[in-house]
This record gives sequence, C-alpha cells and structure tokens, in this order.
Amino acid sequence: MKKFNYQIKDPLGIHARPAGMLVKEAKKFESVITLVKGEEKVDATKIMAVMSMGVTVGDTVMLEAAGSDENAAIEAMETFFAQYL
Repeated sequence: MKKFNYQIKDPLGIHARPAGMLVKEAKKFESVITLVKGEEKVDATKIMAVMSMGVTVGDTVMLEAAGSDENAAIEAMETFFAQYL
C-alpha cells in the first residue's frame, strides 16, 4: 500500500467539479484508491462519497492506493492534487 498526505489549497475545497475529476482519475487504475479525512474513509471512485466528506480549504487528507498498479496510481493522484486542489 502506498499513501500520501495533502493539505487542500483550493478555496472551495473538494466541491463538485474537482470531485468529479478526482473520481475520473481514480477510475483509471486497478488499485483500490481510498480518500481519508480523520476517521472517515471513502472509495475515491464514488463521487457522492467523496463530496459527502465535506473537505474544505486547509483540511489535510490522506490518499491510499493498494493493488497491482499502486505506484502509478499514487504518483498520478499526487500530481492531480497538486494541480487541482
């Protein structure tokens, strides 16, 4: 399992558009990708679950990837977060 932490910089947090983009990116991989905020963990391929977390600017989230392509998945997700969130 690979993981990384990221502090959200987008003033609107993870709202509808970036949540949709996040889900689309996560679905490119075979690995299970999980978004974690505090004690809450959700499947990063489920848009309603991602949006229901209520991630706002300044929140720190962790992304976990586990599976055959976890290295590529975590690298792509780190790049995504840096560009869009």
